[in-house]
Amino acid sequence: MQTIQPLVELHIVEAVPPSLKDNTGDLDRLKKALSCENVRVPNRRIATVAGKFRQAGFRGAAVINVLPGGRELVDFLPEVPPQLVGMALDLGTTHLEACLVDMLTGVVLARGTIENAQIEYGADILARIHFAAKNNGLAVLHDAIITCINELADELAVKIGFAGTDIRAMSVSGNTTMTHFLLGLDPYHLCREPYIPVVNIPEPCMAEELGLKINPASPIWVLPSIGSYFGGDLISGIIASGLDEQEHTSMLIDVGTNAEVVVGNREWLIACAGAAGPALEGGVAKMGMRAGPGAIDQVSIDKDTKEFRYRTIGDLPPKGICGSGIIDLVAELYLSRMIDLRGKFRIDAAGDRLIKQGDGFSLIVAAAEDSADGKPITLSQVDLDALMRSKAAMYSILRTLTNQVGTGFDQLRHIYVAGAFGQHISPRQAIVLGMIPDLPLEVYVPIGNSSLAGAKKILLEEGARSRSVELVKKITYVELNVNQEFMIRFSGARFIPHTDHNLFPSVPFFEDN
Repeated sequence: MQTIQPLVELHIVEAVPPSLKDNTGDLDRLKKALSCENVRVPNRRIATVAGKFRQAGFRGAAVINVLPGGRELVDFLPEVPPQLVGMALDLGTTHLEACLVDMLTGVVLARGTIENAQIEYGADILARIHFAAKNNGLAVLHDAIITCINELADELAVKIGFAGTDIRAMSVSGNTTMTHFLLGLDPYHLCREPYIPVVNIPEPCMAEELGLKINPASPIWVLPSIGSYFGGDLISGIIASGLDEQEHTSMLIDVGTNAEVVVGNREWLIACAGAAGPALEGGVAKMGMRAGPGAIDQVSIDKDTKEFRYRTIGDLPPKGICGSGIIDLVAELYLSRMIDLRGKFRIDAAGDRLIKQGDGFSLIVAAAEDSADGKPITLSQVDLDALMRSKAAMYSILRTLTNQVGTGFDQLRHIYVAGAFGQHISPRQAIVLGMIPDLPLEVYVPIGNSSLAGAKKILLEEGARSRSVELVKKITYVELNVNQEFMIRFSGARFIPHTDHNLFPSVPFFEDN
């Protein structure tokens, strides 16, 4: 079991009270009585710490933040608390997910999510970057995300009978733009060549500096980034999967707003990111939605009767289709011959499930009487086209990255698939589409929300904190925006499963498509 080395430590202190024979200052007395050396006290915390030490009768527990530059004494408690609560945060573009962790034991105490209020100012990252450039847009976006975090922190604290101010540390994992908004940094150059962040490795700060309403002396550890499109969420994923500590070469895939990919082992790591996520996360498909209650996440079609069967998360009436459901659906449509290898509806084969909507056809997945809102759940040709682009981009990203280091897919020990996408996806169906390599299914390992899992490790493991900084120096980042090989591969991957059928020997090929 991993030894806990938390971001915040408690040191039990029992000091000899002052006397006429011992005129040592209160703070000096406290530092002398500590069980660790070379502890500094930030100037703004001197009065608070010394005052609480005296008020407690010179005995209790010193609260010490463990930072890269050394230990900082920031508070004093009259008694040792039963739990020392930290908050791990996945700072997502559309949703924030967090958990409260007891930093004394490593036990998760509560977990929850909240919608990112920045959506009001831009549905995607690029829109928000443009909004930030107008008037006081950056301040508006900063305030919105701080308000969300405070609300989520309070909500989770209430669940365990604590106040938000009882949270003593926070680790934050998010993409580069989201961490810029959190820190109040101008994201203007993130989307402009050569795509340079204001900072890659932000120094830890205290909660009060950002306006967070947890304990004001809480250290805020923001995971570092590699570049504009490779943020702390992927660094977090590497830490969670242990990719950087393994002897054998493996791959990490995280699909969200972008598809972010890392290949490597303990000797080397190479990474890239590209726009392959939106059609899978509800950003493009009209009926698309995140993997949540009521989302269709599995679909099957009887090859003979063409009967549709689907499963929803929570077994609720369907509200829409999440990424794994869209992949399942389109793979089944291909295998049942209802679409061709270009991803176009075969009108005769699709039959009465096709309806005319707007400028084209849509396919009814769930009838109106079965859905949550009384409207049919449909997949349009526009949605299909978006999926075909996303799946082509995904496969092209994987091929381009492995080709950079001369590694074949068959040389990968594991492919870790992160996020809700990895939790619900059927690798077999994704292979049918030509989205991921045609490999044995046991190669694919779902690891859930690796961004949050990595952030939790930051709270509990000194090794994870040092690794997060070292990874920035270790990773080679490939910029796909100017990569010609990617564009060539993308063109060949816009068919099911691919123009080169030798790459997907297990997938049926229908010549009359």
